Amino acid sequence: MRKGDLAEDFELPDQNGKPLRLSAVLAEGPAVLFFYPLAMSGGCTLELQHFRDRQHEFTELGARLVGVSRDSVERQAKFATENQVSFPLLSDAEGLVVEAYGVKRRLLAKTLPVKRSTFVINSERRIVEVISSETDMKTHADSALAALTTRQL
Repeated sequence: MRKGDLAEDFELPDQNGKPLRLSAVLAEGPAVLFFYPLAMSGGCTLELQHFRDRQHEFTELGARLVGVSRDSVERQAKFATENQVSFPLLSDAEGLVVEAYGVKRRLLAKTLPVKRSTFVINSERRIVEVISSETDMKTHADSALAALTTRQL
């Protein structure tokens, strides 16, 4: 998926096992869909905490945060609880959404199955920004906020 593409709709279970459909999220406004390699790893924890710490800014802009990884529902639940996260963390155990969004890692797939990537999506399902960085954990939230504030979504 690239900037300008229509975001692929999907349904995945959140950290509580409740199914969540992207189109339902987008019915409420824009979304920031962020993919991370491995729940509870050092880098992913830093990234998640930065999204959490800036969540009020996303909310003020009418945007919803949604995290996705290949981790199980149970691991996502533990990750959310340990980091006091109130937004959905989706389990893509089969890797179908990871594949559809082009963030499946080919090398190191067993240890880090997902490329760290963030998609800012408007309510019409159009991708307005793509953020990719494996090493700067704060750039994902910061750049997503910048995209939301500079564009009419």
